[in-house]
Amino acid sequence: MSPPRSSIAYWKAATSLAVAFSCALGPLSAEKAYAFKLFGMKFFESDEEEAPVIDPVNYTLTFDAGTEDKELKEALENSSQLVQGQEKPVSGDLGLAIRARDDRDRLLAALYEKARYGGTIAIRINGQDIDSLPPDPSFPDGKPIPVTVTVTPGPVFNVGSVKFEGDAAGFSPADYGLPGGARADSTLIIKAGEKVVNDLREQGRPLAKLTERSAVANHANSTVDIVIGASGGPVAPVGEVSVDGTKTVDPGFVRDYSRLNEGRPYSPADIRKASERLRQLGVFSSVTIKEANALSPDGSLPMKIEVSEGKHKYFGFGAQVSTTDGLGLSGYWGHRNLFGRAESLRIEGSVDRIGETKELDKLDYSVGILFAKPGAFGPASTFTASVKANIQDPDAYRAKILTAAAGATFELSDTDTVSGGGELSWANIDDAFGSNSYLTAAIPLEYVRDTRNDKLNATEGYRAMINAKPSYEIKGQTFFSSFEASASGYHALGDEKRFVLAGKIGAGILVGGSGLEDIPANRRFYLGGGGSVRGYSYQEIGPRNSDNEETGGRSYVNASLEARIAITDTIGVVPFIDAGTVSAKTTPDFSDIRAGAGIGLRYATPFGPIRLDFAVPLNKYPGGTKYGIYAGIGQSF
Repeated sequence: MSPPRSSIAYWKAATSLAVAFSCALGPLSAEKAYAFKLFGMKFFESDEEEAPVIDPVNYTLTFDAGTEDKELKEALENSSQLVQGQEKPVSGDLGLAIRARDDRDRLLAALYEKARYGGTIAIRINGQDIDSLPPDPSFPDGKPIPVTVTVTPGPVFNVGSVKFEGDAAGFSPADYGLPGGARADSTLIIKAGEKVVNDLREQGRPLAKLTERSAVANHANSTVDIVIGASGGPVAPVGEVSVDGTKTVDPGFVRDYSRLNEGRPYSPADIRKASERLRQLGVFSSVTIKEANALSPDGSLPMKIEVSEGKHKYFGFGAQVSTTDGLGLSGYWGHRNLFGRAESLRIEGSVDRIGETKELDKLDYSVGILFAKPGAFGPASTFTASVKANIQDPDAYRAKILTAAAGATFELSDTDTVSGGGELSWANIDDAFGSNSYLTAAIPLEYVRDTRNDKLNATEGYRAMINAKPSYEIKGQTFFSSFEASASGYHALGDEKRFVLAGKIGAGILVGGSGLEDIPANRRFYLGGGGSVRGYSYQEIGPRNSDNEETGGRSYVNASLEARIAITDTIGVVPFIDAGTVSAKTTPDFSDIRAGAGIGLRYATPFGPIRLDFAVPLNKYPGGTKYGIYAGIGQSF
């Protein structure tokens, strides 16, 4: 079986998402338009003007940062309200004076953040120093008031002596970003104190707190002497866990699924994981876990899980068009809390290739019912069941398939999951071997280790997968099994992680059956398309018979390499190369390696990067695809 199809036009993905989002948001009031952003663009934005400023006072600003250091100058200007708001009037003369006084504190904080502890700020309004202004100043009317800001940054201060006291006495300052001689940014000192407390809490001490955090600047030698003191408090286990805010969701299920078990050692990491785990259920619009301020008489720490339930029923639909596949329509309805314990039910369907063919029986159809029950066999498990029917028409075959499946996934750890189940599939297939029907029972098994730091846009870590699918084709009394494995890795270069090397390799084999015709065509291996070798059409790569008909293969190997380069915070480019081979034999023979190369664009969004890739085959088939365009949400792997 081949990787899922993902070759669609860029605007096709955007259209589907836009429509789906609009349905998920529900109907908007006709009386008032509410603005929201999608892909950086505003929709339903009101034309109403901002509330008028009472007694408007305009000013002209002269801002002297006192430095040619671009980073420092930018930081000062960004922190200054006088700079950021100079195009708009303030409310009254007093409003201008208040803004100027606030600016001095903000600018001083910006200097401290850049280790400039000897800097001075001078601000004058209409030629008068703000310290000499009366409580209710009055400036001339009729013209903008001149305001001057003069910054004298002073020298950069470095870390002098660092002393950790109390329960932090055994910690090394270098481990907290405070080695001797380093630049003494105030933010580093603040973060060091926060990390000291966090590390004490990670020792199971929930009442850890700072007792001192001081920084004394020595202007004679431009150094800062730092003292950080902390009290860890007692080691305490998790106490009683209560749940608040549930309406239709069983609070007992929420408590159990969080895995904040009473008596378990206290761990901030466990609390963060519990919060994320509950959010991923999809039934809550917000999740907050609050810790008690004091220990219970038995020495444990009570906790409260506060949740707010979101809408449980949802629906959406999408429309998509491409020059190769025609028009596609899809829709779905779902319920996220069917029986009160976050059980989900989703009904979905789609019709594709409208316009590409005028014959109704030549269209691609798909319909499915999917059910999931989290916590079915313990908090770390999820039971799933599905019934799917579809008509597939790739170049290699045409198939009518009905599949029923059930299984369970178990989280072995934060990075490891294992799943297994049963599957029964009926298929009627027309391919290079003629017209055949199959009834296949299978036991899919899979193990995954995932250490990626971001599932949609990883910069570090890896994902490794291995699966097996022992199968028995009942009508032909044929045993066969597929085995697949893949691994992808990610490594960012530089502190800003704007250049990421990403690589993936995968392989699979099919064993059993006397010939390929004994194995359903949808279970054989193919490559090509956005999920494997870009530049080729979906499932284009594979063995062919003497009539040049695709037969599918018994083994494959494919690999991809990408250089993900961030041009700006939202836009990136990705040159890439993919390669793969599919063999009719169980052992790959590498006699026909196909490769594709190209370049992609990425646009960062809160729900993952939007991907648009263009690729060409380096050794295309005679009469085969000349190029491919692929799009989606998230990176290609």
